[in-house]
This record gives sequence, structure tokens and C-alpha cells, in this order.
Amino acid sequence: MTTSIDQVLDRIPAWSGRSPVATPLAGGLTNRIYRVDVAGASYVVRIPGEDTHLLAIDRGNELHNTRAAAETGISPRVVHHIPDLDVLVLEYIDAETMTAATMHRPGRPAQLAGALRRLHAGPRFRDDFDMFRITRRYLHICRERRIRIPDDYLDALPHVARIEAAFARRPLPTVPCHNDLLAANILDDGRRLWLIDFEYSGNNDPTFELGNTCQELGYDEPRIAELCASYFGEPQPEMLARMRLNMVLSDIGWTLWSAIQAAVSAIEFDFWSWVDERWDRARAAVDSADFARWLQTLEAAGAIESPRPSPVAGPSTRGDGIEAPRL
Repeated sequence: MTTSIDQVLDRIPAWSGRSPVATPLAGGLTNRIYRVDVAGASYVVRIPGEDTHLLAIDRGNELHNTRAAAETGISPRVVHHIPDLDVLVLEYIDAETMTAATMHRPGRPAQLAGALRRLHAGPRFRDDFDMFRITRRYLHICRERRIRIPDDYLDALPHVARIEAAFARRPLPTVPCHNDLLAANILDDGRRLWLIDFEYSGNNDPTFELGNTCQELGYDEPRIAELCASYFGEPQPEMLARMRLNMVLSDIGWTLWSAIQAAVSAIEFDFWSWVDERWDRARAAVDSADFARWLQTLEAAGAIESPRPSPVAGPSTRGDGIEAPRL
């Protein structure tokens, strides 16, 4: 049975008798989200959608990681949790929700790199995130439930295997990553960026975070290079190649996510359009000469010399002075 916002309001003892007012917030593709104003303060209530376990979401992992990210000052604090409903109540941040257009403004990639360095330098997350493993899980679900996928999807699996083998020969130490930075999961309060919605968070290769983010934000080559240079200190060819391969991998994996959502989600959204968009982009990438060049860059490289992100800088209400992780 779907949880209603009224059921949630009735479960928060501190709000009892204070006439909380709930206003739906737009933008959620998996959950229902509300702003709640009560006693002069504002909060965000997140109610999970149906069948989200099919999307590889673990609510216990999400709760742990949201709290860990808040310790760095990069994410709002959890102020209440209703375990049996998997409902989160978070502090409300008075900030602008980003769009692809606002994340394309000059200097945004460098600002985003700073936010990611802060997150990646924070406490380890509970679980790991591995897009190779998640893609296999999604494919199993699609087969088991006879969910429609692109006709030629299986043709991409040998390319995925090549990427996985290249990364396995030269693994990077994992760091706590968000792994799902659509523009709507980034807020700007006028001073700095905040990251929200840690459903897919986990310890991961930082170049997946960087590459997936570039793909979600529609970054072009100059912006991809700027994000890489701002994070690592220079646009290292190997790190750029890893980012580009992870852009392809994210499209291949999220294609299946979109197909599952198209089959099970009750949210009013054309998820199949995302299947088409992501799959067309992935196919074009693996068929390009660039794909072979990115792989060759990794296959020809020597031993990793522990690339280090640039030092974390900039003001923060929490987590000042955090050093960037050594990779």
C-alpha cells in the first residue's frame, strides 16, 4: 500500500498539534517528495516509490550514506527516519535546484569538482557501488520479468567486458561516491553546492562519479576536461579515458534502469524515451574510433602513480579543512 503524506505527518511526534503544511515538490523520478513547514521551520520529506528494490536501492545503505555525507557538509542532515516506511525527513536547504543549463555556466565544472572532492574525502559509505555488477543484476531482472529492452542490447556486453577488464588491470582505490548526479540532485545556495538523494551512493571508482556526472549533465569536451583538471590538478590522459569509458558504461547500465522504470513505475514520466536516448548514445560511442582509443590509453599505460585530487578548498558550514583523498 502506498504511504500517504498524512500518514507520515502523523508519525512525527515533534509535529503533533502544530498543523504542519505539506507541499509537493517536483522532480522526483523514484520517490514522492514534499516540503513541510511547521512551527517556523522547513523540512523535506522523502516517501519511497513502489518496487524500488528492483532498481538496486537499499534503503539502509541510503540512510547510512546520507548521514555520512552530511558529516562533510555536502548534504542536508537527516532529522527523522521512519524505518518501517523507509521515510526520510531532511533539513530543508534554501537553494536553487540546478538544471543542465545552470550547470553549464562558466566555472561550474570546477565548482562541482570541489564539491565532489569534499564528498570523496568524507567518511566511507556502508556498501560498494559497482556498475558492472548492477548492470548484470538489471539484466537478470529484465529477463526474469520479461521486461522489454532494446533489441540489440546484448550486442553491447562484449564492450562492457572490455571496459571491465581494462579497469580490473588498473583499479583505482574507491571513495564514497554519489553515483547519480543528475542536475536535479545538485543545489546551489549562492555560496556553494549541495548534493542530495543518495539512493545509489556507495564506495566506487572516482572516475565513474566524474564520468557519469558528465554524461548526466551533457558536458562537452571542454567541460569534461575542466572537471578532470579541477579534480586531479590536470587533465590527465588516463583519467580522461577512464571518465569517457565510464560515461559509456553509465549509459549502458542506466538504459536497463530506464527500461525497468518504464515497466513498473507509477510516476508520470516517459521512461522509455530515456531508454532510447541512452541506448542510442551508448551505441554511437562503442562504434566510434574514440572508444578503441580510450581503451588503448588504459591498456598501454604503466602502473598507476596514485593520482591525487587537488586540495579541497572553499567555505563550508561543516567539514572545513578536509583533505582530498589519496587515490
